[in-house]
Amino acid sequence: MAGLMSRHALPARHDPRSYDPEATVTLYLRHNGYQPPQRQGPQWTGTRLSTQVAVLAGRSLRAAFSDYRLVFFGLLQPIVLLLLFSQVFSALGTLPGVAEYQSYLNFLMPATMVNIALATAMSSGVGLLAEVYTGFVGRLRAMPVNLLAVLMARTVSDAVRLAVQLAVAVLAAVYLLDFQPPNAMGTIAAMLLCVVFGWGLSWIFVALATWQHKPEIMHAASFVVMFPLMFSSSAYMPVNSMPGWLQAVSKANPVTYAIDATRALALGKPVGSALAMAVLLIAGAALLGGAISARNFRRTR
Repeated sequence: MAGLMSRHALPARHDPRSYDPEATVTLYLRHNGYQPPQRQGPQWTGTRLSTQVAVLAGRSLRAAFSDYRLVFFGLLQPIVLLLLFSQVFSALGTLPGVAEYQSYLNFLMPATMVNIALATAMSSGVGLLAEVYTGFVGRLRAMPVNLLAVLMARTVSDAVRLAVQLAVAVLAAVYLLDFQPPNAMGTIAAMLLCVVFGWGLSWIFVALATWQHKPEIMHAASFVVMFPLMFSSSAYMPVNSMPGWLQAVSKANPVTYAIDATRALALGKPVGSALAMAVLLIAGAALLGGAISARNFRRTR
């Protein structure tokens, strides 16, 4: 035993106050080949993906609705825009392609619903960047959290927020601005389509947020995408009244299909192929944006 202790002498105690007998003995035993017994039982590896999405989405929703001023102005903005556009361009209600809707407000309201969905989708990318820059995402990387849950929670929470905004905008248009949808079920179906459209398009803006690193670039890129999509669509004017080159752009614009389908559902018009094209484009946007954002988000930031 003396020889053994001479070959593996314990470390010298330079400072008695820092001497830890338990740690010293453990180090000595491991140095001589002793392995402590492994703990039995399952190791904690985190919760399910659905639970993580629910928890993170709930956190985002609490942050979104905790400030009454942010909620108020967020709900007021689309109503103000709808009021301004419907009054400034009210004379367009006699144009072919608009007169069949009885008023320009009826023609404009479904497009405003899609516009709200587009603006909410844009805010998904901005919100993700805010979580990255505040260090929240960095803390999640050190935990057993699926990073895909972070992206999914962002889009899900914004979809719930979008549903609330759409409900308030439609009620305000009906009771304050004389919007006249023929039946409630068609309006609810149009709102659901807008929620799905906003959710699918939010993946594109989330992908943009994972591709670059500065919020200023995110804002600039989002507006460059948003405004051409809205003003080159059938949102404010019938496609047939546009110049020839702009008609071609409008017919290739995915937002046009979403607006036409929303307008048909909300106002009881024939849907045609617009709904199928809108759903197909929404699915394509969600798959493409989800794949790009998932690949980029796994990189260390």
